[in-house]
Amino acid sequence: MINTLKHKLAGMFGAAVLAFGMCLAVTSPAAAQTVTITGTVQPGLWIDPDGCLHWVADGGIEGYMEGRVNPENGMPVCLDVNPCGVANTDTLFHTGSAQLTSSGRAHLQGFFGQAGAFAYAIYGHTDSRASDEYNMRLSTQRAAAVANVARSVGARVAREIGYGERRPVAPNDSAANMQRNRRVEIVCYR
Repeated sequence: MINTLKHKLAGMFGAAVLAFGMCLAVTSPAAAQTVTITGTVQPGLWIDPDGCLHWVADGGIEGYMEGRVNPENGMPVCLDVNPCGVANTDTLFHTGSAQLTSSGRAHLQGFFGQAGAFAYAIYGHTDSRASDEYNMRLSTQRAAAVANVARSVGARVAREIGYGERRPVAPNDSAANMQRNRRVEIVCYR
């Protein structure tokens, strides 16, 4: 990956990359000067919403990303994306709270301990009873609470997002429908 990144940087800047790692020095033939960028490059994997993997490197100045492809056919390497769990938030949290109940935490620990996915995406949702701002904050906090449980058992969380009331599965016109909208969706990347 480092050689690929050196090649890409050299191509982008029309320069020769002299060193990489804690310090990157680039010499520009046009300007005849050397610019030194210091810092730590953080390589990793990023999973897009379609489940495709991307190699990433970010040194804090400008990131670099390249799609991971199968060398045999050049096709992107993507994971199967399956909704593997939907939990009604009434069973995980008290009304208006983002703190998990002890039974909700135990349920999630068991789920993440056995689901066996490569990574998870966690989406929080609310009904429409409160303001949009309040619902966005609550759903984001609830998604984070569920993600923290996943991490506590060693699961990788690719993303955690709160959608508030913006993605209902039913109209918010009855108590039963509002209960369906108060949920945390867990998507498994396999």
